[in-house]
Amino acid sequence: MYNHAGATGPMAVESVTSLSLDDYDLTMAVNARSAVAGIKHAARVMVPRQTGSIICTASTAGVIGGVIAAPYSISKAAVIGAVRALAGELGRHGVRVNAISPHAIATPFGLRGLAELLPDASEEDLRRMVKGLNEMGGGTVLEVEDIARAAVYLASDEAKYVNGHNLVVDGGFTVSKLTKT
Repeated sequence: MYNHAGATGPMAVESVTSLSLDDYDLTMAVNARSAVAGIKHAARVMVPRQTGSIICTASTAGVIGGVIAAPYSISKAAVIGAVRALAGELGRHGVRVNAISPHAIATPFGLRGLAELLPDASEEDLRRMVKGLNEMGGGTVLEVEDIARAAVYLASDEAKYVNGHNLVVDGGFTVSKLTKT
């Protein structure tokens, strides 16, 4: 089962002091609560069968903070936490629980969030900005298909012993951001 839900919430939150808790609650409900609900209901089917794979979409924003609005980052970190918290319990029943944390991709979802921050930018400008977030050289750009391949791997028998893992698909973005001084 692939648990893929996302809401950015307001992107233009400048400080926690101006954060709307109603907006925060909605972002948490869509991103974190829905992941836990998906895990719960998939487990109800998979545990009796003693087999299964549950994959949740997290984000690089949940791995490192400060790259996007706090509510989104917090909610995606909670998805990673849910995967880790539930993988052990469900693993004892043959059910694997993993996450995929993609970096920025120029999807309609990603472009909408960026457009909120830069309302005067054209779609072409927004696409160029997403491409500029790429850490890989040689013209390699993260595409939706890359995330699909990661999901196919995690769901396959090739990943039969991968459980509680957050597969970060970011071309080294989180590594380079953590090591730059």
